[in-house]
Amino acid sequence: MKLLLASNNPKKLAELQRILADLQITFILPEDAGGIPEVLEDQASFAGNAAKKAVSAARARGLWALADDSGLLVDALDGAPGVYSARFAGVHGDDAANNALLLQKLRGIPPERRGARFVCALALARPDGSLALQVQGTARGRILEAPRGTRDFGYDPLFLFTEPGFAASEQGFAEIDPELKAEVSHRGRALREFARRLPAVLRED
Repeated sequence: MKLLLASNNPKKLAELQRILADLQITFILPEDAGGIPEVLEDQASFAGNAAKKAVSAARARGLWALADDSGLLVDALDGAPGVYSARFAGVHGDDAANNALLLQKLRGIPPERRGARFVCALALARPDGSLALQVQGTARGRILEAPRGTRDFGYDPLFLFTEPGFAASEQGFAEIDPELKAEVSHRGRALREFARRLPAVLRED
């Protein structure tokens, strides 16, 4: 199966290839397919944004297309930054500014009230642009008062994974070994559910 990834993010590609290694999928980046249209991520949910991106990419290139949308929801901020996670501080993808603003907004909030969860929504569109599959994964934790660890990107240095019963419990997302993180992260969970359900989708088509 050839699958167009509606993202040029090399870290996302690497994670996809690692988790979906057992499936016979050849991933194609937009730059290798002649590019895909820019999509305004104006939906009210991660699932809505992922679906919009997958459908747009599939229709543009006539290929199966996979898109994701993910972000952080903080309890004390009534679910913010949410779908605005990547542009929380105003500039899309400015991790340092986003993290600084998050810490500023949570200044003085005690640890027990800094609960948060990461969410990842995946959407798969057929070559004709119809939606074939949507899945979602979450990871629960809390926001630290200062960054920890040097791995990964986004809000990971501020996110402490707190779900009990896992080897990664009480570790920061930017500290966890990548293979261990893939077992508990929102994206890893979404990808495993995607891998579980994909064969049935392809059989139906």
